Amino acid sequence: MKRHILYNVYCLLIIVIVGCKPKAEVPAQYAEIDEVASIYPDYIDVVVPPNIAPLNFIVRDSLATAYVARLGGNGKDVLAAAGENGVVKMDTTEWRALLDANKGADVSVDVYAKRPDGWVHFKPHKISVAQEPIDAFLSYRLIEPGYELYRQLGIYQRNLTTFEEVPVYENNREYCDGENHCVNCHNYRMGSTESMLFHVRSNHGGTIIVQDGKAHKIQLKDSTIITSGVYPSWHPTENLVAFSTNKTGQAFHLYYPEKIEVMDEKSDLLLYDVTNNEVSHIIRTTADMETFPCWAPDGRTLYYCSANPSRFIAPEAPDSVVNQYILANFDSICYNLMSISFEPKTRSFGKPRLVLNAEAEGKSISVPRVSPDGRYILFTKGDYGQFHIWHKSSDLWVKDLQTDSCYALTEANSPDVDSFHSWSSNSRWFVFSSRRIDGNYTRPFIAYFDKEGRAHKPFVLPQEDPEWDILLLKSYNVPELSRDAVHISMQDLRECIYETEGENATYKPNPTAIVNLDGRTGASPKVDGTTGASPKKPE
Repeated sequence: MKRHILYNVYCLLIIVIVGCKPKAEVPAQYAEIDEVASIYPDYIDVVVPPNIAPLNFIVRDSLATAYVARLGGNGKDVLAAAGENGVVKMDTTEWRALLDANKGADVSVDVYAKRPDGWVHFKPHKISVAQEPIDAFLSYRLIEPGYELYRQLGIYQRNLTTFEEVPVYENNREYCDGENHCVNCHNYRMGSTESMLFHVRSNHGGTIIVQDGKAHKIQLKDSTIITSGVYPSWHPTENLVAFSTNKTGQAFHLYYPEKIEVMDEKSDLLLYDVTNNEVSHIIRTTADMETFPCWAPDGRTLYYCSANPSRFIAPEAPDSVVNQYILANFDSICYNLMSISFEPKTRSFGKPRLVLNAEAEGKSISVPRVSPDGRYILFTKGDYGQFHIWHKSSDLWVKDLQTDSCYALTEANSPDVDSFHSWSSNSRWFVFSSRRIDGNYTRPFIAYFDKEGRAHKPFVLPQEDPEWDILLLKSYNVPELSRDAVHISMQDLRECIYETEGENATYKPNPTAIVNLDGRTGASPKVDGTTGASPKKPE
């Protein structure tokens, strides 16, 4: 009897909910007004993939009490209604049919609002549907912007074709000193999760490598290595990973527009052999700081960023003096874009080559990523430093490797932070982090990159409830696209992290590594083919 009563109550609730839902019907009478509807997020005149989840949105009109939205094109329509809250949610099946019917075409969006004197019709806007899909999965870390504590921190994966989000790994739900650890730098080989890695810092620390559906922990340690591996890049064909190794510090500003500065005191580049668990140096220098390695798709060139802030300090100066100089002159440190050739068969490296001299123009480059088709290098350029996720000057730029032209992606950039980015495997889409909505929280934005090398107006990651990101007090960090989902379970990852110490990698020197340990004389490794402009000494 109790079961029948509960069932009847459930049915009654469903009837009430359905009955209260606004009816999706274009009003019979309305007045035309010469203004575009104010909607959040801004999905007006954006280009979207044909496999993206519905772009649900909020209409903001202080005079209206009800809304209707009609999206249509090529004989397909989607109708959705909203009450006073203005939240417009679309039927997923209808949305997919609309996109399928309009690949390479525009969808018209008409919004109607019921005001006290009757219904009004805003000026229509459009959504353009590209022919090319985007990789279906996006991974990111959700982290509180202050991150003084490592509580409630995890890596999550979102299916871009739906609203499904699943945790790849979470450290803990409540603060616990014994379980307190950071997870960061998740990375996949060539857009596939078959080979993936991420780091664990503090308790249970190590680098987690996942291959063949199994996880194991490694420790990259040697007396010649500054710290363990940091920023990674999987080699596209060999079972190798290039890492930077960075001694990093933080400074918190009291009277500076940007809240925090993350700086390297030292950094080098490492090569890790996954199969044999061996690590070696690619570049080991005293004067230069190398970071953010990135392989070209053919695996024969490694791009990276490099700075040399200590050239203005006497060679005999102790590390404490160098660190104080870097701290005092953080806004004068500039990183150039470099490359070094690589022969996969012999695992030998050539000489470093200057690709872009940002320092000569008083700028700094960070996070180079080569498009999967090998034509473009996408990177961030800011006024200084390398941790651009905190720098409002940070913008997205590309270098065309065919024409040698270099230009800002103006349509994708904003006055606020635009930083870390990831390519879709077809080179037609990229996802990047931006603080453009409120200046405090990073959110992932998706941008179309056409065959002419132009970026189009980006749009924020769609949510089933468009208010979700307004209420979520966490930043989306390190957005990484992949064609497939992560298959290993969180339980298997937890067992690997908690129950294993990690196998120490064997250090095996590479005879072709660039090594310069002559002190801070400014003697950088020889640059093949160019010297670039002389840097200006900071005041």
